Amino acid sequence: MPRYESKRDRFHRLAEDRTNAVLDKIRILANCANTATYEYDESEVRAIFNVIESELKLARSQFRTGVTKFKLPRKQRNV
Repeated sequence: MPRYESKRDRFHRLAEDRTNAVLDKIRILANCANTATYEYDESEVRAIFNVIESELKLARSQFRTGVTKFKLPRKQRNV
């Protein structure tokens, strides 16, 4: 007999697993801050965190609006 998993249960299972995976990757990325092993400048660090913050904002907006695909708004034509 297949086990029934509600949408909420599936969300909790996947959201927890995926959130923990993201947190693990962030911790691994933080290892790159070790200047005894790596060399970098502030512009590179800014670029890394700019792209991460941009993706985070996009993900957050999808939870707010339920948007899954980008679509340009239609402009009304002046006739």
